[in-house]
Amino acid sequence: MRIIIPMAGMGKRMRPHTLTVPKPLIPIAGKPIVQRLVEDIAKVCDEPIEEVAFIIGDFGNKVEQDLKNIAQSVGAKGSIYHQEEALGTAHAILCAKDSMAGKVIVAFADTLFKADFKLDTNADGTIWVQRVEDPRPYGVVKLNDNNEITDFVEKPEEFVSDLAIIGIYYFRDGEYLRSELQYLLDNDIKDKGEYQITNALENMKNKGTKFTPGVITEWLDCGNKNATVYTNQRYLEYIKDEEGLVAPTAALENAVIIPPVYIGENVKIQNSVVGPHVSIGDNTSVYNSVVSNSIIQKDSSLKNGNIANSMLGNFVYYEGRQSDLSLGDFNTLTE
Repeated sequence: MRIIIPMAGMGKRMRPHTLTVPKPLIPIAGKPIVQRLVEDIAKVCDEPIEEVAFIIGDFGNKVEQDLKNIAQSVGAKGSIYHQEEALGTAHAILCAKDSMAGKVIVAFADTLFKADFKLDTNADGTIWVQRVEDPRPYGVVKLNDNNEITDFVEKPEEFVSDLAIIGIYYFRDGEYLRSELQYLLDNDIKDKGEYQITNALENMKNKGTKFTPGVITEWLDCGNKNATVYTNQRYLEYIKDEEGLVAPTAALENAVIIPPVYIGENVKIQNSVVGPHVSIGDNTSVYNSVVSNSIIQKDSSLKNGNIANSMLGNFVYYEGRQSDLSLGDFNTLTE
């Protein structure tokens, strides 16, 4: 099994946090979003992951090595491809055409999920979906009586289905997917000015490919600050019984910790209340503060603060009062 992860976008809705770090590397409960995604996909697969191909922009050598390490964490080879220009989802995926062989999962890196199904790798293809109250902002699928997908409808104005496509796809034949994506580019077939995977899916269906839905139990977005803080909250609930959520090197002095929390290596917490639903990265200090439902990344310092529903980046210094914060890397703010 191979996983292909397009993640070359600039993450504009997550600024300032994506000015220095690609959005998929922002931590959720102590691990980067993209690592959570790879691990969650591995859990629904009954066979080993042999390669994870990341499609990125110009993110630098350190990011590329971090991504390769994420692949290695699930026993896979990590491959790096570059998308020089944003020309749509089909174009992005095709940047990794050299890795499209055999069974392939395509997963866009701003989507996390929880599922209680096991992937049927004998199916022609599977499209991850979730029921939503208002399907109008999404691409949706229609099913027949055999639980096969009959139609893909993009942002329907009138109700046709409440099964929204979440951005994760399985294909039994990676070479076939590659040829269908290449066909779109060779014939300049676009939708709204871009090459879209949904056009390839429609062509494959019309040629007899049978797509089935993989219905997930929860779909978690990391598109903006509030959504990411909420996703961190949900993940901490999922993993609250795991060992090691509070690192043994964390120094806690006169500190009240309200689970679930993640506290990284060499964190210092003094005269403070932390939790619930707080993640604190390595080498960060919290003094005389109250923190709940927030993400504080690495090498930062919080003093005399009362924060909730907040994100603080790396190398942030904040000293202040009660706040709902979104501070990017290398910021200093005192009040």
